[in-house]
Amino acid sequence: MCTHRSSRSAADSPAARAGTAHVVAAHPEQGWNLLCDGTIVFDDTGELLPDGRVVAPCRMPAGRLAMAA
Repeated sequence: MCTHRSSRSAADSPAARAGTAHVVAAHPEQGWNLLCDGTIVFDDTGELLPDGRVVAPCRMPAGRLAMAA
């Protein structure tokens, strides 16, 4: 692990982490990346923090989703 530290709480936006830690192992075929601070970031924007806490994915309300004709 590098010196980057996760200082976010579950209430913070995923953008709060932008630029603070970098990907050290990418697994796009499985839908996740490992960051240098030990955080696992999933393609659905959910996260598993090094201390075991879970950051829920950012979900768009169903009413705002586009519908195909």
